[in-house]
Amino acid sequence: MAERRPYQSIPLWQDVDDAQWNDWRWQIANRITTVEQLGQVINLTEEERRVIAESLNTLRMSITPYYASLMDPDDPACPIRMRAVPTMFETQIRDEDQVDPLAEDTDSPVRGLTHRYPDRILFLVTDQCSMYCRHCTRRRMAGETDQPLPQSQIDEMIAYVREARGVRDVLLSGGDPLTFATDKLEYIVARLHEIPHVEIVRYGSAVPVVMPQRITDELVQMMKRYQPVWLNTHFNHPREVTPESRRALAKLADNGIVLGNQSVLLKGVNDCPYIMKELVQRLVHNRVRPYYIYQCDLSQGIGHFRTSIGKGIEIIEHLWGHTTGFAVPRYIKDVGGGVGKTPIDPCYIISRSERMVIFRNYEGTIGRYIEPEAEETRSGGYPEQCQICEERKRRGLDQPQVGLEQLFSGEVSALEPAHLDRHERNQMARAKRGA
Repeated sequence: MAERRPYQSIPLWQDVDDAQWNDWRWQIANRITTVEQLGQVINLTEEERRVIAESLNTLRMSITPYYASLMDPDDPACPIRMRAVPTMFETQIRDEDQVDPLAEDTDSPVRGLTHRYPDRILFLVTDQCSMYCRHCTRRRMAGETDQPLPQSQIDEMIAYVREARGVRDVLLSGGDPLTFATDKLEYIVARLHEIPHVEIVRYGSAVPVVMPQRITDELVQMMKRYQPVWLNTHFNHPREVTPESRRALAKLADNGIVLGNQSVLLKGVNDCPYIMKELVQRLVHNRVRPYYIYQCDLSQGIGHFRTSIGKGIEIIEHLWGHTTGFAVPRYIKDVGGGVGKTPIDPCYIISRSERMVIFRNYEGTIGRYIEPEAEETRSGGYPEQCQICEERKRRGLDQPQVGLEQLFSGEVSALEPAHLDRHERNQMARAKRGA
């Protein structure tokens, strides 16, 4: 008699065989989407059932059987369960909550595409995820149709990139682009690689975490055809690093796909220096570079997940002192209103004079650095201006200077907000005098 698999102890999947369980299409087709199905996997009170049903009016629930099998059936504070199962808190909208906190729709010249930074573009190719995380920042659109975008819309997005000659980097996200069939995903990647100025196509995907069965030989071979390939995934907790996810990561890494990870700092899930240290070390052990820890966004219904900025700084301080440097991710706040990704760092400079800078480390040890005198930087026959910059300027290849670059270069002496009252007041007075 064949040995029973752990998932077969759950009534919902007692008759499922290995071939089905390891088929990503079966995983998507058999996602848990109702309270009744969920009640066969974890133990729910009647109150929990009522609350979950109410919460589904804000963001649909879809949990892959694989990820559901990792949940503790009796512990509502299980980190796997907290990522996957709706709660009453999602129905509580706070004053600071926003529908589109990152203003992605504002910076969208073509529907499904966000162009905020000069050289890179975000492609939201689908609103479908294999699993809908309860802390999702794109709740306004995630799972809206549970389908890829129409082909005509994808072609319109590709056409925009073709005309945007300054774009060198395209990030495929959504939803999750790896829910596409491999041939349909290849269509997008191949068209983008035909564009001469596109150097990099990246993938943003949680499937190595929530549905590692999707990382098939067919998918990996397709991705390899369009090097360089970068994939950022989304582990939030060490318990998500399972034998299945490790095999998926190894298959990607063995085939030359560069792996990074973006975690979200979540209250009650990973807002602990020791949990985060264990996570980043497990990731590095599996050839995944911890890339970002995001401060949880101001999306509607996820306020219960948000921590203080101070908690994130505390975690980064701990990591700098207690693990390998390349295992320390950047702590990032994607600031609302279109400000964009902004790093948040502990302050290690504690004082400075004209030539001396005083630093501290994670232990509180204090040291100094003596800066060169202005005359020293111009001695020794070195040019004051970078030769590459001079050549670019001569050939007319300089990019327009933006923001603080204008101050550093001396192009402007001050940067001011738009629509200052005093400027508008003066303009109105001048217009009246002119009239």
